[in-house]
Amino acid sequence: MKTVIIGATPNPSRYAYLAAERLENKGHEIVPVGNKPGEVFGHKILNIKDKPELADIHTVTMYVGADHFKGYEDYVLDLKPKRIIFNPGAENDLLELMAQKQGIETVHGCTLVMLGSGQY
Repeated sequence: MKTVIIGATPNPSRYAYLAAERLENKGHEIVPVGNKPGEVFGHKILNIKDKPELADIHTVTMYVGADHFKGYEDYVLDLKPKRIIFNPGAENDLLELMAQKQGIETVHGCTLVMLGSGQY
């Protein structure tokens, strides 16, 4: 089962990059998805505009706020994740409501803290 990082970036000063690093270090398979080209830890960042088809997704961890995510809600739901984590600053009431209606667990939390405390 994979973790999709929405808002993935090759910029090491960003939280999405740190999450990718820590997920990899803990043995989680990651799929970075963003709007800028690049690579993170040997994984090409897939362009969200292409709405790449992905399978076996357990978690989507969000690093993009609602204002910059309009029109992609259905894409995330079509991934059929078991859980969506809304990291601080990436809250999205519409996506959260849509996910909950489909029985997807939604979490307001920090992926980095969850990994560090064993809650991931």
